[in-house]
Amino acid sequence: MFVPPPSKQASVFATLPDALRMQGEPSEWRDGQPGQLPEHSLLEGPAFDRDGQLWCVDIAYGRIFRVSPEGRFETMITYDGEPNGLAFHADGRLFVADYKNGIMVFDPKSGQIAPFLQRHNLERLKAVNDLTFSSTGDLYFTDQGLTGLHDPTGRVFRVRADGTVDLLLSNVPSPNGLVVSPDNQTLYVAVTRANAVWRVPLMPGGGVAKVGLFVQLSGGGGPDGLAIDRDGGLAICQIGLGVVWLMTPRGEPALRIDSPSGLHTTNVAFAPNGVLEMFITESETGTLLRCEVPKPGLPLFGD
Repeated sequence: MFVPPPSKQASVFATLPDALRMQGEPSEWRDGQPGQLPEHSLLEGPAFDRDGQLWCVDIAYGRIFRVSPEGRFETMITYDGEPNGLAFHADGRLFVADYKNGIMVFDPKSGQIAPFLQRHNLERLKAVNDLTFSSTGDLYFTDQGLTGLHDPTGRVFRVRADGTVDLLLSNVPSPNGLVVSPDNQTLYVAVTRANAVWRVPLMPGGGVAKVGLFVQLSGGGGPDGLAIDRDGGLAICQIGLGVVWLMTPRGEPALRIDSPSGLHTTNVAFAPNGVLEMFITESETGTLLRCEVPKPGLPLFGD
């Protein structure tokens, strides 16, 4: 439907060192997922803190890493969990979408991690995937589990700044990455098994209405992580193709960014402070990619 956009190739910023690759180690998360996944790690969830340092996770082995500007990995915590997505609160705490334990909070100062939300209306969550903050401090997260076209019961929640929990969607076939528009009026959700990104209007009364398709993709395994620029354009990781698509706020393809290594482009984060770069987790080879982009990312919550 559209003219193919210009394309460029990302470069390798950092590679998970051999000493941190868990060859031959068991992983309940990896063994329970469909398809073939890398044995060494599963990098996901890139996020920048207030000091401009990049963080990411290894879902398969319960690790949260901090990566220096020179590309050195530092293990900040290893725990009994399956961290998938990261988002920093304005107060410096790191909120973690943990597939095994629900929403967790890691305190970088103390090095401690603790539960934040594990149940809704006394029922356990399916298995959360990703999370994001709006500029007003509302926390949105996806509850994916093993849902898909065969079982379209994935959910999207909001935890308001006052602690109120809202179930916004309950019919999603594998909800994954999500971002909020700059004006806080629209939520975008990557729906992996439908190979689409949904547009979710946020109503003044707190609910949603007229949810529809923003982008319909094809090929690969579907959209995974999302990021958003200051003008409301989306960055969409399409796992299985090794691609990140940059879309205009109107849903038109503006740029194709190709991985120079593997095809598992799982998630993406814009560099902070207006720097025109983005960083991408590529989990097949256990690398972090970097690419120059035409527009800066949306400022972090609290900035």
